[in-house]
Amino acid sequence: MRFHDRGLAAELAAEFAGTLILILFGCGVVAQVSAAGVGDHDSIAWAWGLGVALGAYTAGRISGAHLNPAVSVALALFRGFAWRKVLPYSLAQTAGAFVAALLVRWNYSEVLAAADPGHTLKTQGVFSTLPGNGTFPVSQYGALRDQIIGTAILVFLVLVLTDLRNTPPLANLGPVLIGLVVVAVGMGWGTNAGYAINPARDLGPRLASFLTGYQGAWRDQYGDLYFWVPIVGPLLGAVVGGALFRWFVGSGLDRLERLAAEPARPEGVRPQAVPPKASRPAGKRRGRR
Repeated sequence: MRFHDRGLAAELAAEFAGTLILILFGCGVVAQVSAAGVGDHDSIAWAWGLGVALGAYTAGRISGAHLNPAVSVALALFRGFAWRKVLPYSLAQTAGAFVAALLVRWNYSEVLAAADPGHTLKTQGVFSTLPGNGTFPVSQYGALRDQIIGTAILVFLVLVLTDLRNTPPLANLGPVLIGLVVVAVGMGWGTNAGYAINPARDLGPRLASFLTGYQGAWRDQYGDLYFWVPIVGPLLGAVVGGALFRWFVGSGLDRLERLAAEPARPEGVRPQAVPPKASRPAGKRRGRR
């Protein structure tokens, strides 16, 4: 990566800022619900979705507002996004999530200390995810499966909503609808693993919580290392979701694009057959007289 590339620097700054906005609302609402008892599951789902929408508006014009390493990987695989930008984008997204989580941790420090003086799993979920949200009997395999499926749903619908050959949202409403996708995933796929569906969203805040007193941040309620699940699962899910879009929707859009590129033919006019070239009868040769 060339650090003197101002265009890339602007894109990374936008990804940082957009992901920061996303996590400020996402982790902030979980802190209110978990530590202060203000709100419920629905307010969590809505705040995460609004955070995605507002983060997308923040970065959309400059970087495309990936806000998620899994989305960056999917766009590199299926949309021609430059592979050389995937790692820098992912680092910028994770850094934005980390800084946002530090702000949430600082702002809610008194409330978190009152609700959970030992900074245990009771409030660890404010910052990062756990299998079964730390309470339901879900294994790491079950959480990994959940993250693959949930991220596949997200990436599939992101590609559906952003493909200009399809019927994309008009009036710059794309970020709003992508935010609603996240709301729907949270309401329908949030029990098994807390719907991280984004490696940066989980890793950045997890690191921030570890550095500010949550010593068990890397492990789940069973004592097993868990941090890798919300990283690997979403990356695999991004590949699955992108492939499903390519097979079921993208191929049809390719066909329509090819048909639209063919020259129009007047209605009722059939293409004329090209007559074969006349050949001389066998046995007759031109000779001199």
